[in-house]
Amino acid sequence: MGGKYRITGNKYPKMRRPRQRGRLVVLTVTSVVVLGLGGWGTLQLIDVFTGGGRKASAAGDGTACGVKTKASPSPGVKPVPEPRTITVNVLNATTRGGLAKKTADELKKRGFKIGDVGNATKQYDKKVKGTGVLLGPATALDTSLPVLGTQLPGAERRTEAARKGAAVDLVIGDGFKELATQQDADRALTELTRPKPTPTSKKGC
Repeated sequence: MGGKYRITGNKYPKMRRPRQRGRLVVLTVTSVVVLGLGGWGTLQLIDVFTGGGRKASAAGDGTACGVKTKASPSPGVKPVPEPRTITVNVLNATTRGGLAKKTADELKKRGFKIGDVGNATKQYDKKVKGTGVLLGPATALDTSLPVLGTQLPGAERRTEAARKGAAVDLVIGDGFKELATQQDADRALTELTRPKPTPTSKKGC
């Protein structure tokens, strides 16, 4: 070969080193990418087998498909009369004296109008084993009788179709001890006049 440089002996200049370095860089980058993808795939497999995906799905289902309950006031609630508009006849069907007057005085303090006070008629005299019987016309079944019933819980309620007038009777029975306390009676009367909400269920999906 001519020129300035000559080749002597059995050694040759290394002309291909730059290409080998390029290959090493490419191989290194490729290895890193492959290892990264392999690691990511491994993590995904671990997440699937440990139930991570199911937790997320369950959480999503609970939010999207839950049953929502909404309370709406019940329509058509009938207003009940106030105690001051109700006339009560207090009748004693027991052998204990003075119960009718004592009970009538207490009802008067609580705002009721008092009509007749005395012994029960033959139909009920000594025949009422419970706390008492509340009697009234058919129209009193959902009006006056429930209001009077707040004063004597557990008393039987009866209506008489042929009965005239709006007055109701409280017939005291053998099981009578005393009227409900003023606090309990007021609470029962409040619940009676408060509309009860009707729950309605609605699915979210």
